[in-house]
Amino acid sequence: MSRLTDLIAQAQAKNPQLGADLEREFRALSSRLPFGLNFERHSPEAVELPQRPIRRGDKVRVLPPRGSTARGDQRLWQVKAIHKAAKVADLELLGAVETEAQLVALDDLVVVAEFRDTIYPGLVSTGKVQRGGGEPFHTVINGENYHVLKTLTFTHRGKIDAIYIDPPYNTGAKDWKYNNDYVEADDLYRHSKWLAMMERRLLVAKELLKPSDSVLICAIDEDEAHRLALLLEQIYSGHRIQMITTVINPKGASLGGDFSRVDEHLFVVYFGARVVAEVRDMLDESKNQAASQSVKWSSLIRGGAQGVRTDSPGAFYPVFIDFENERIHSFGEALPWEESKDSVTAPKGTVIVWPPNHPSGAEGRWGIGPEKATDLLSKGALRLGKINHEKGQFPLSYLSSGIMASVESGEIETIGRKHDGTLIVRYPENTKVTQPKTVWKMSSHNAGEYGSKLLAEMLPKRKFPFPKALYAVEDALKFFLSKKPDAIVLDFFAGSGTTAHAVMRLNHQDSGRRQCISVTNNEVASTEQEVLRKKGLRPGDLGKL
Repeated sequence: MSRLTDLIAQAQAKNPQLGADLEREFRALSSRLPFGLNFERHSPEAVELPQRPIRRGDKVRVLPPRGSTARGDQRLWQVKAIHKAAKVADLELLGAVETEAQLVALDDLVVVAEFRDTIYPGLVSTGKVQRGGGEPFHTVINGENYHVLKTLTFTHRGKIDAIYIDPPYNTGAKDWKYNNDYVEADDLYRHSKWLAMMERRLLVAKELLKPSDSVLICAIDEDEAHRLALLLEQIYSGHRIQMITTVINPKGASLGGDFSRVDEHLFVVYFGARVVAEVRDMLDESKNQAASQSVKWSSLIRGGAQGVRTDSPGAFYPVFIDFENERIHSFGEALPWEESKDSVTAPKGTVIVWPPNHPSGAEGRWGIGPEKATDLLSKGALRLGKINHEKGQFPLSYLSSGIMASVESGEIETIGRKHDGTLIVRYPENTKVTQPKTVWKMSSHNAGEYGSKLLAEMLPKRKFPFPKALYAVEDALKFFLSKKPDAIVLDFFAGSGTTAHAVMRLNHQDSGRRQCISVTNNEVASTEQEVLRKKGLRPGDLGKL
């Protein structure tokens, strides 16, 4: 080894860059493990920065002509001079034995940053959507996820409660890029490239997780599952790691001569976090019906033959709804029989809701009087459901006297309140609570029904390849975050945004204030890329899509 060290030192003296490259390769080879996962780590990643202005000294690539779908020149050039008037640059080929130069139009160049280069990370706001008043905000960061992770070490080091990622599965079906090029199935270094890509990011992710109480969850299929398991063991040595098998496609998928695959896997790395046990059986869904803990809320509308105004004039009164904030404001006094509804004026900022007409056509009534309704509202036992603005529907429900007696006695549990003060109640668990099993078979985890189809309904003109089932992600996070209402969640392979959607659903269920950071590079699929290139478009083009 000393001889190699001397030779590297001689090379550095003559050519510092060559010497540094040789030293890096030497370290990569000498660090190989005698036992464990070995792969080619030393192939440096690079990212193109299409909107970055060209400057003297930059590393650049020459783009293929507009309209061409060819891979283009992947060599790196250095900008030696820029001629602003002519809008061209003098280039010199990097790493060449013999000097090679060319003159290229600035519009045909793209700046390239290698991961070994020094970068100065920063975030620039590109816009925001504000809704929900004081509800927790979520963040979407558009950028190369390795650079974004490095940036987050300045703001979130040791602060992340959970990381959920669904990285590219490396099936050879052009489902991910390495160095700006889709990886083909026949690439001899396909697995090494994937492992090198994952290792760099998982090492930084380790710095972001809370060291004593957090979790990393990584979805993967059979193509890289075993390599990923070894990689996780090496990176997170000393931490407990489990593999969950989950059914995502009950119909199965097969190449014709093998078993029809219905599942994929979740690797869970525990950084002191613990699974929150619950009554559901994730393997046998039929057992969950009998274990329902839901408490019945009664409709405020009085039904049946006695549900008319004349049967109880004291139960005919206005409910004032704060329309903008979608919550109950107050209740008016019962209206005497001879008095018209038109005589009632709503408080400022509210709309009036009256009992709907009885099926017979007569005026209806509420199930309780205004004093009782006011008392229940103050206790959080009267709530407003989802408003249908178009139809003017304001569903109102309450907990009956019998239910409230069980709540007060503790027979029914109060586990929290929603953002409007409404009680969150449930019956105590009637079945034995055990730790969830490592095999999940839930109908709500069907990726076709609750992934692809669900997204198609929300975004009919966009197609995301192989999105996760929303409820599968929600369940995975819920096992660790149900008792952490202020958790911070990170997804640095955000894709369609399912993780953020799942976090929002968890917040809705218990009025939590969890936040999700979603990182995406907005990379299009290979088929879309080809279509856009044929139209003469390049990454970074604005206002042409």
